Amino acid sequence: MLNDIQIAQQAQMKNIAEIAKEAGINAEELEMYGNYKAKVSLDLFDRMENQEDGKLILVTAINPTPAGEGKSTTTVGLGQALNRIGKKTVIALREPSLGPVFGVKGGAAGGGYAQVVPMEDINLHFTGDMHAITTANNLLSAAIDNHIHQGNDLDIDSRQIVWKRVMDMNDRALRDVVVGLGQKGNGFVREDHFMISVASEIMAALCLSNSLADLKERLGRVIVAYTRKNQPVLAKELKVQGAMALLLKDAMKPNLVQTLENTPAFIHGGPFANIAHGCNSIMATKMALKLGDYAVTEAGFGADLGAEKFLDIKCRYGGLKPNAVVIVGTIRALKMHGGVGKKDLNEENLEALKAGFVNLKKQVENIGKFGLPALVAINRFPNDTVKEIEVLRGLCEEIGVEVALNEVFTKGGEGGLEMAETLVKMVEKGEANYKPLYEVEKSIPEKIDIIVKEIYGGKGVVFSNKAKKQIQKLEEMNLDKLPICMAKTQYSLSDDPTLLGAPKDFEITVKEVNVSAGAGFIVCLTGDVMTMPGLPKVPSAEKMDILEDGTIIGLF
Repeated sequence: MLNDIQIAQQAQMKNIAEIAKEAGINAEELEMYGNYKAKVSLDLFDRMENQEDGKLILVTAINPTPAGEGKSTTTVGLGQALNRIGKKTVIALREPSLGPVFGVKGGAAGGGYAQVVPMEDINLHFTGDMHAITTANNLLSAAIDNHIHQGNDLDIDSRQIVWKRVMDMNDRALRDVVVGLGQKGNGFVREDHFMISVASEIMAALCLSNSLADLKERLGRVIVAYTRKNQPVLAKELKVQGAMALLLKDAMKPNLVQTLENTPAFIHGGPFANIAHGCNSIMATKMALKLGDYAVTEAGFGADLGAEKFLDIKCRYGGLKPNAVVIVGTIRALKMHGGVGKKDLNEENLEALKAGFVNLKKQVENIGKFGLPALVAINRFPNDTVKEIEVLRGLCEEIGVEVALNEVFTKGGEGGLEMAETLVKMVEKGEANYKPLYEVEKSIPEKIDIIVKEIYGGKGVVFSNKAKKQIQKLEEMNLDKLPICMAKTQYSLSDDPTLLGAPKDFEITVKEVNVSAGAGFIVCLTGDVMTMPGLPKVPSAEKMDILEDGTIIGLF
């Protein structure tokens, strides 16, 4: 089989204007970026205000393992399959970050015969959204240091500046830096830090905004520092939220591309799935709902992180009501959850599969707690045996969850027909009754406790003394009535990445509790979160090149 970029380069793409027209987008609502990508004006919402929304489908997964799950690939393939059975479908995905592209991951646009294209453009600069977010973030950083240099009327305590600079590249040397060195005119010397651009609160705020005015309001609420009297300093006090919104005016518009089978796809926004909510923008999802009978989107990591945040944060702010959830699982990954090492995953092991099924079972239960029906999609790998597939189907049937084989990687939309047909039957039953897991008016400890017990299956929460003081401070600032964004390892339902399957009787330790006041959620750190990754010993960048004729190689 050809690799991803070879498949993508053989795609028969349509001009994006044709894709837009078929989707129902008017020519004046389209802003072209070449022949195969475009931005869509937010004016579309005014024209389609009375248009009934389509059905919203969320794609999530079991806890990820090195064996792979394939959420993005499944999202793309499912969209293609739904179109094949006559359901007009639009996909909504996150944008890749340049750091992982040149680091470990390589490209991020689906895989095999379930990809979005032009794959090279999507992974390399695309329409400039990442650069706009980086610039807006760093404008705020510059304004903070300039304010202190020019007299510090706001009495900012330089030891309590919480806003960090960003860049869209993995560069470990910038994690901890000192700025202001040299001459007096260079400002005050202080410790500073860099994060990767997708970790910026600007990204999360953009993705949770319902309009440009909403975005500007969120930007103004961002807490950048504290005064020497320990009071918060907001971005709007530095008077740059308007300039930041100006930089983001085009980044706010969803990006339109297509799949290998010419299904329209929005690729827009990409917040961290740990310290942020890990979903594409509300605007892109709402646009997909207006244009399609079905809108298929995804959330980062497993259902205990990505789906929970999608359902408790994104849906709450966007007024979204999903109709069903697809949970992607692989036999390989379930065997790993059942205790099999990576080198032995190609061997048939029914007992390990049965043991690892507890993770999938727990994720199915979790989705039910939001009042939503679930479909298990078995993402088939070449070494999966017929017996293993039969056993997994039987286990799913025993717990009363719908299940379908997912072969979109090798067959494209055709390989997702069973999945699409089963999903449509589920949705047409009308059994979805979405409700958030908790009410935001509850206290911070109460909300965290609900997530830990209901979603993770733990027995309780332990708060560090630092976290207790931070919670008290947020209560004093009246910032405690916000949704919770848990920063936890993606590899386990617990906060210990080595505990696979469905562990019991564990406690989650919350080390820090911080607020992203602009984005609109409270971040609870249960471990060390890497916000500026480093490059591996052999980064993906070393395998990439461009040939004399302009052909890109090594981007996978």
